[in-house]
Amino acid sequence: LLIALGIIYGDIGTSPLYVFNSIIKDRVISEDLILGTLSLIIWTITLQTTIKYVILVLRADNKGEGGIFALFALVRRRRKWLVIPAMIGGAALLADGIITPPISITSAIEGLKELPRFHEIGKDTVVYIVLGIISIFFFTQKFGTHSIGKMFGPIMTIWFAMLAVLGLIHISDNFGILRALNPYYGIHFLFTYPEGFWLLGAVFLCSTGAEALYSDLGHCGRNNIRVSWIFVKICLLLNYFGQGASLIKHQSGRLIDSNAISVGGVNAFYDLMPQWFIVPGVIIATSAAIIASQAMVTGSYTLINEAIRLNLWPKMKINYPSEAKGQIYIPGINQILFLGCVGVVLYFRESSRMEAAYGLAIITTMTMTTILFANYMVLHRVKPVLIYIFLVLYFVVEIGFLIALMDKFKHGGYFTLLIGFMMFAVMYVWYRARKIKNRYVEFVRVEEYVPKLEELSNDTSVPKYATHLVYLTSANNPKEIEHKIIYSILSGKPKRADIYWFIHVDTLDDPYTSEYSVEHIIPNDIIRVEF
Repeated sequence: LLIALGIIYGDIGTSPLYVFNSIIKDRVISEDLILGTLSLIIWTITLQTTIKYVILVLRADNKGEGGIFALFALVRRRRKWLVIPAMIGGAALLADGIITPPISITSAIEGLKELPRFHEIGKDTVVYIVLGIISIFFFTQKFGTHSIGKMFGPIMTIWFAMLAVLGLIHISDNFGILRALNPYYGIHFLFTYPEGFWLLGAVFLCSTGAEALYSDLGHCGRNNIRVSWIFVKICLLLNYFGQGASLIKHQSGRLIDSNAISVGGVNAFYDLMPQWFIVPGVIIATSAAIIASQAMVTGSYTLINEAIRLNLWPKMKINYPSEAKGQIYIPGINQILFLGCVGVVLYFRESSRMEAAYGLAIITTMTMTTILFANYMVLHRVKPVLIYIFLVLYFVVEIGFLIALMDKFKHGGYFTLLIGFMMFAVMYVWYRARKIKNRYVEFVRVEEYVPKLEELSNDTSVPKYATHLVYLTSANNPKEIEHKIIYSILSGKPKRADIYWFIHVDTLDDPYTSEYSVEHIIPNDIIRVEF
């Protein structure tokens, strides 16, 4: 359970840092605003995270592995076009991997402004601190996280306990805040509050880490995720209740404009803390933000690894820093993520501006997961009426969030779509290029060339090229071989060898499967090995 807390809940666990701050920005604090948005937060977490991911989608494991590409591997034979939502979802997740570290770490560091001595801290100083943390963070990736990963669980346990305690202390500021459990207040808010619908974009930020629960299924296991989620959800809701009650008591009737934030130091999360606890609070929050970033970066490595395996991404160098299951490091992706994160920090400079770019990536991935999971339900012969209920419910909810988030397009949402489009373009071009290449690969029957190969191997008049000559073949049929391999051996200057090895590596949809077979086409002359 500690491992689950440390690995998968970093992203959703740090959302209290910025959700309410995003909601109240440039708005007058009122009971209707706080009760309505808090009710929406509660039911968004319940619908999106608890019901969709924890209860439903976690069932779709590929031999214990999860994630959008693992789900695609399960359903890809049903419809060819399903590769498109899989690529869109994967590209959006990579874009999220670029945005999560900057917004989480910046939100945590901005808490220093709550201290009188740091009250006048400038944007540039915050940017320099964040860039320093991000630089160290990405530089240390190549050493792996196995050793420090043991600390993630205890740190996140402290973080969630802190969220719960701070929330509990401040619920007494206004016990009426508990009315937000009633979904009526959320629905009423959407239809009556001026431009209330567009606040869904800020509300959605409370569920941004939901996809990580599924992506990290292989690291933690379904039961561990489900049990630990109960603790995590209680801590999150208590903190949101505390923030709501505190805002109603201390800020009611106040316009939270940029002046109130920069000069007045209004921060829905850090205002829960007594002054003496701000420094420890910032340290714990920064640690949690770094762990959230680590979860997204590790998830990006796993995602690319799966994409390469499914021929949806160009081949890249993959390192294995330790023998721990799932521990991989991809230098090329690490550089892309580092440059992307630095670009986000330098371009947006404040967490409040980054929020506009944040939600679009995740809602895109969630919508694609909905499409793929519906096909998974069809494959498993779930009753059609249940499939239609699932599709209608989640298309309505997620398209509603998507429309609300598109309102932030001009404020930074375009940045997410640009990164996501670039990632999708790489995947699509590689996928189509492989299809075209495979169309022009000519296979021939091995048996037709066996006599010539045997004759060449025994012909001492031809200079020996090698004792063992090894070729990698993509032919799935053991009776076939690429014509270009035969041409390479026999044409021009023949390559005489004692033994010709034809090696075929077949990548399965089942993770952690390894077996091999050896076929002696001609004993001690031609051998095919199947991995």
